[in-house]
Amino acid sequence: MDFAPDARTTEIAARARIFLEEHVLPAEPVLEAQLAATPDEWTFRPIVRELQQRARDAGLWNLFLPGPGGAGLTNLQYAAVAEVTGWSPRLAPAAFNCNAPDTGNMEVLNEFGTPEQKKRWLEPLLEGRIRSSFCMTEPDVASSDATNIATRIRRDGDDYVVSGRKWWSTGAMNPDAAIFIVMGKTDPDAERHRQQSMILVPRDAPGVTVVRALSVFGYDDRDHGGHAEVLFDDVRVPATNLIAGEGEGFAIAQARLGPGRIHHCMRAIGMGERALALVKERANQRVAFGRTLAEQGVVREWAAESRIQLEALRLLVLKTAWLMDTVGNRRAMTEIQAIKIAVPRAVQQILDRAIQVFGAAGVSGDTPLAELFAGVRTLRLADGPDEVHLSSLGRAELRT
Repeated sequence: MDFAPDARTTEIAARARIFLEEHVLPAEPVLEAQLAATPDEWTFRPIVRELQQRARDAGLWNLFLPGPGGAGLTNLQYAAVAEVTGWSPRLAPAAFNCNAPDTGNMEVLNEFGTPEQKKRWLEPLLEGRIRSSFCMTEPDVASSDATNIATRIRRDGDDYVVSGRKWWSTGAMNPDAAIFIVMGKTDPDAERHRQQSMILVPRDAPGVTVVRALSVFGYDDRDHGGHAEVLFDDVRVPATNLIAGEGEGFAIAQARLGPGRIHHCMRAIGMGERALALVKERANQRVAFGRTLAEQGVVREWAAESRIQLEALRLLVLKTAWLMDTVGNRRAMTEIQAIKIAVPRAVQQILDRAIQVFGAAGVSGDTPLAELFAGVRTLRLADGPDEVHLSSLGRAELRT
């Protein structure tokens, strides 16, 4: 068995790593200063725009997208780049124009959009001129079951009328998020997985109200556009804004989530690698009870456990990406569900150990560990909670 990445993966991941070390990591304190100077803004700060221009000049732009406008990388090839971006999740994905929710929205438009929809929304997203938001989760229903969605998308002549309330709409606080992809029901009487549709709703359409920002363990992701509660009050949009067709929403959502889980999981592994690198530095410098932490047996065990988890999970994610490239998302569903469950849980453990090594500093804002922990904890809920995926995976495993 040959586990070596191909030449293109090696080359582009190496360039991404150099860019991370030379530009992104040194820019983190710059971002902090710019956030402190503009606490009420939700747009990209100047340092992000500077990094984006440098990334474009370096050919590190839209690496996630296999189709036109992207770098043409497979899921397996992009996985190595996604891991690199996990070392700085606040800056690196944005620098490469590979940040959520824009990646998933661009993939939806690329695969299912009409030529008109691509011209109006996909092209400026690929160029980084606008941002977007994905509006699926709702406050009033258990959104772990997507068939519960209550937002209505009702046909009225040449238009659709959208009515409902969403929350955790990533990026929606950013005024540059010019387009929202909204999932709702077009036919409540249809078969369970044919009731939902997705539609493009411009931010400035009458009846769209961004109600409030939401925080994650106190972090508001202000530099990325945050997460918002959004009200759609009889919002009228042209029927041509429907994506694919009525009843296609659930299938589109599943297609959107497959590549996204590779992105999320490999970024999470990058987060784990950064945490372990910080532990190594800390453990060799900090002295307690007459010895460095690196000489303490429990810290050695923690480091070993973290290394084992990272190596095992990386192989599982890479296998999943390879299957998606070779046999398709549907036949790779078992592995897609497995990484969605296993990676965030393990990286949460890795970050928890790292925080313990750092002591009080680990839960402060003086290291990235607390924010990384908050971010990876949300992945156990985003795109469906662990329990839903465990139930589905277990059902498949026991099927006769």
